[in-house]
Amino acid sequence: MPDRFILHSEYQPAGDQPAAIDALVAGIQRDHLHYQTLQGVTGSGKTFTMANLISRLQMPTLVISHNKTLAAQLYSELKAFFPENAVEYFVSYYDYYQPEAYIPATDTYIAKDSAINDELERLRLAATGSLLERKDTIVVSSVSCIYGMGDPEEFAKLEQEIVIDQSISRDDLLRKLVALQYTRNDLAPERGQFRAAGDTVEVYLSHREDYLEIQFWGDTIDQMIRRNVVSRTEIERVTQATIFPCKLFVTSEEKLMMARRTIREELAEQVRSFELANRLVEAQRIHQRTTYDLEMLQEVGYCQGIENYSRHLSGRPAGSRPFTLIDYFPKDNFLTIIDESHATLPQLHAMQNADRNRKNVLVDNGFRLPSALDNRPLSYDEFKSLQKNVLFVSATPGAYELSLTKPVKQIIRPTGLLDPKVEIRPLEGQVDDAIDEIRTMVEKHERVLVTTLTKKMAEELSEYLRKVGINSRYLHSDLDALERVDIIRSLRSGEFDCLVGINLLREGLDLPEVALVIVMDADKEGFLRSTTSLIQTAGRAARNADGRVILYADVVTDSIKQMMEETETRREKQMAYNKEHHITPQTIKRAVQASLHASEEARETVARVVQKKGAKGVAEESAEYDYDVVEAKRQLQEEMQAAADALEFERAAMLRDMLFELEHGKKKDASPKRSPRPKKKGK
Repeated sequence: MPDRFILHSEYQPAGDQPAAIDALVAGIQRDHLHYQTLQGVTGSGKTFTMANLISRLQMPTLVISHNKTLAAQLYSELKAFFPENAVEYFVSYYDYYQPEAYIPATDTYIAKDSAINDELERLRLAATGSLLERKDTIVVSSVSCIYGMGDPEEFAKLEQEIVIDQSISRDDLLRKLVALQYTRNDLAPERGQFRAAGDTVEVYLSHREDYLEIQFWGDTIDQMIRRNVVSRTEIERVTQATIFPCKLFVTSEEKLMMARRTIREELAEQVRSFELANRLVEAQRIHQRTTYDLEMLQEVGYCQGIENYSRHLSGRPAGSRPFTLIDYFPKDNFLTIIDESHATLPQLHAMQNADRNRKNVLVDNGFRLPSALDNRPLSYDEFKSLQKNVLFVSATPGAYELSLTKPVKQIIRPTGLLDPKVEIRPLEGQVDDAIDEIRTMVEKHERVLVTTLTKKMAEELSEYLRKVGINSRYLHSDLDALERVDIIRSLRSGEFDCLVGINLLREGLDLPEVALVIVMDADKEGFLRSTTSLIQTAGRAARNADGRVILYADVVTDSIKQMMEETETRREKQMAYNKEHHITPQTIKRAVQASLHASEEARETVARVVQKKGAKGVAEESAEYDYDVVEAKRQLQEEMQAAADALEFERAAMLRDMLFELEHGKKKDASPKRSPRPKKKGK
C-alpha cells in the first residue's frame, strides 16, 4: 500500500498543460493562494492536468462534480491514472428518495420514503475508511459531500483493529462486531453481517466486496484470510485488518444515553411552547411522535428518521454545523477541486436554504423538534471555512470564480484541434438554411447538433426534419435518463444524423463525430443564450477537425459578441502553436459506449423466450425453451454485473429490467415509486 500518489499514463503533459500544472503548483506551494481557477477549453485535457497536480502536490484530494454521471466519469478516469492509490466514489446512496414534508394548505403529511442502493452505500463507507487509513486518497463526490454524516472521531474510535497473534476471545470479537452494528447471519451472510462456526468467524465487511475469515486458536487470532464472496476462494492472507462501523451514523452507548436525556428536555420545552400558544394539536403530535422515537432508541438503538436527532447524538451545540465527508480529510492539508464550477458552485450555494424551508414547516406544525434543523447540508460559508486549497475547473468560469482568482488558462489542445469556426446568419429562412447545411454534413457522414429554446420547438423541428428526409431525433428532460444516454450513443454510432435539443447539449457530452452545431434564435438573450451557454454549446464541435458553429441571429448581442471574441482569441493562439510545432489537427477517435441495452443476441433471446412462455404456458415449456432462458439469464446477469462494476448504473438498471421481463414475462414497472397515502393532521 503506497503512501504517495503514483501517476500512470502513457502520455506526458503537452500543449498548455505543463505551464498550467507549474502555475497551479506554484500557486499553492509558493504563493499560498487560497483559490485558483483552471480555465480549460473543451478537449484540452483538464482531467489529466488535475491528475498531474495531485501527483505533484501529494495531498489527499476531494473532487466535487455537479451530477452523478459526470462524477462517475471522473472517478473512472482518475482511477486509471492512479491504479495503486485509493480513488473512491461518494454520491447519494439513494436509488429513490422522497423527503419528509408537510403541506399546510391541504393538511397533507408526506412520510419519508427511500430506497438505498447497497453498492453505493459500500462505496461511501470505502471512501471514509480510506480517508482514515491512507494518505493517498482521492474522493470523487457529488454535492452529497456537504450533507451531514457521522462524527469522524466517533467513527474512528469505534473501528476495530485486529492482528495475527492478538489475544481476544471469539465471543469478545462477536460483541465488538455487534457494537459496530454488524448483525449475525449463519445461513447466508451479506455485507454488514457475520457468521460464526466453531473457531472461525467470517466478517462480511461493510466497505469491501470480499469477506474476512478469522481463525482462532483458543483466545488468540491464528490466521486471517480474505476470500471471494461467491467462490469462497482465497484472495490473500493478511496479518492485520481494520473493521469499520457498518454505518456512517454511529455513536457510543454513553452518548446515546445522553442524547435520550437531551431529547426529552427539548421535547418538554417544545410541548410547553405549543401549549402556551394554545396549539394543542401540535403539542400532542410532537409529544406522541418523539416519545415513540425515544422508546425505539431505548429498545433497539435506532428509530425511523434518526438523522433528525443527529445534533443530540453527536453532542453538538444548537445551531452548529453538521459533520460531513470534509471532516474526514486531514485538516488544512488537502486539495478541493470543484469541477465544472460554473454549474457546481450554484448547487453548493443553494442546498441549505431549500432544506431549511421544508424543515421549518415540519417544526412549526409539530412533526419534528427544532433540533431537526441542525440535520442539514453545510451553508456555503461553512463549506468555504473548511477549505484551504481550492481549484475551480471550468471552460467557462462564472463571475464568482473570476472575482476571486485570475484564471490559469489551458487553451492549447494536445491533439492540435482548434475551437470551431463561428458564423452568424440571418433569422429569416433559418430552418431551410439549416436543412441545407445538415444535408451537406450527412453526405460527409458527419453528425449535427441543433439547439432550440423550448421542448416543443425541439420536437416539432425534429419531426419536420424527418418529413424532409433527414434522420433526426430530439432530446430533452422529459425523456428518462436511460433514453437520453441511449440517444447519444445512437447518434455517435450513426443510427441517425441530427440531434435536436435544448440546454442538455451544453456540457458533459463528448461527441467527436459532431462536425456542426446549429444554434437557432441565437439572439434571444437569456440563460440558454448567455455567453457561458454559447461557449459550452460551441464546445460540442471542438473535438472534430472540421468543427463549425452557425448562429442564426439578426442582432449581435453582447453574449454573441463575447463568445465570438473569446473563440477567435483561442483560435489564433491554437493555430500559432500548431504552426510552431508542425501539428496537423486530427479528429478525436473514441470508441462508442456500449448500448444501455444488452447485446442484440440477448435481446432476441429475451423476446423469443417471453413469446414462447406466453404461447405454451409453464407446464409445456420445452428443453429448448429452458436452455434459452438459462442462456439469456446468464448473458444478462454477466453484463449487468460488468456494468455495475464499471459504475455504468443506467445500463445496469436497464439490464436488470430486462432480466425481470425474462423471468416474469412482463416489463418491470419503471414508474416513480409513490409515497404512502398522505396522513391527515392529528391522526
